[in-house]
Amino acid sequence: MPSLPYWRLSGFYFFYFAFIGAFAPYWSLYLQSLSFNALQIGILMSLLLVTRIFSPAVWGWLADHTGKRVWVVQIAAISGFVSFCGFFAGESFTLIFIVMLLMSFFWSASLPLMEAITLSHLGDYTDKYGRIRSWGSVGFVVAVIGIGYLLEEVEIIWLLWVLLGLKLGIVIFSYQIPEKEIMHYATGLLSIRQICLRPEVMAFLLSSMMMLFAHGAYYTFFSIYLVEHGYDKGFVGWLWAIGVICEIGIFFIMPWLMRHFRLKHILIFSFACAILRFVLIGQYVEWPVVIVMAQILHAATYGAHHVAAMMVIHQFFRGRHQAKGQAIYTSIAYGMGGALGAVFSGYTWDWLGADNTFFMSAAAALAGLILITWKMKSSVANIE
Repeated sequence: MPSLPYWRLSGFYFFYFAFIGAFAPYWSLYLQSLSFNALQIGILMSLLLVTRIFSPAVWGWLADHTGKRVWVVQIAAISGFVSFCGFFAGESFTLIFIVMLLMSFFWSASLPLMEAITLSHLGDYTDKYGRIRSWGSVGFVVAVIGIGYLLEEVEIIWLLWVLLGLKLGIVIFSYQIPEKEIMHYATGLLSIRQICLRPEVMAFLLSSMMMLFAHGAYYTFFSIYLVEHGYDKGFVGWLWAIGVICEIGIFFIMPWLMRHFRLKHILIFSFACAILRFVLIGQYVEWPVVIVMAQILHAATYGAHHVAAMMVIHQFFRGRHQAKGQAIYTSIAYGMGGALGAVFSGYTWDWLGADNTFFMSAAAALAGLILITWKMKSSVANIE
């Protein structure tokens, strides 16, 4: 792969996921510092996911219509940076709601397109995807650990400035990525509707929605949950980092796994791990060793599931449908699934308690496992 822009693609992933590493674990703590209640925090955090229901479809259509996927990523990156500046204008719920809605609309555009761009650059070497994507996990780890310790020393308002700097990094690297010609395949001659109505495609998309629904409480309340049970912010950062460090490891061994196991079986294993993980988090928060074990399972519940999902999407949606396929997956899984999970957990957190909320997350993962086992064809290929 002599023409692969490895470091430019990796650099974008690094800053994109460093932003997530700074945002996902600590933003809810910032919102809590503004005296927002659990429902308000759940609603605000869900905006990141609600916009993924429709935003990727809009940006994916624009990218496929113009054939300029990198240009769309650049526009989204600049707009996301500018909209984020709105957080410095005030602290009211209405203002935070509006700014998060705008920022999320632009922010959610980049990743589905970058996944399609990266897989296009890889061509027949898609099994090497994990090595590029792993730099995003490195960025997440650096951010989540560093900011965890930073917030032990400074006021949480400094989180805004760190996030703004990471947004700038995303903008800079978006201008370093070369465009890649879209290859045409036989499946690209089918309509999007025809592809989506295939039973195995529907089962995969619905199961992915259940997996992200299951993670809704984790991404929204995990840091608050730990701090309320006596964990300091530095250790909370390390717990997030442990999960992502294990995720990096799985990215590097995924080529071997995909040569020896079918994608369907990797997905089944990831759902089984998710069931166990959320039961452990909900029932054994007082036991740090158990919580560390639960975080190690992140390698399967996110890392293995994500890479396998990208390969499945790349097989189902080829040629001119690549960007739209990524957009559909993001809209259904991260948009609908993640948003419903975040809002649902916002209701159940105070009503039923944290332990029951995480038990429901485990139940959602079980539903996804049943869908994959029952409806998704075993003929979904492994990577040769």
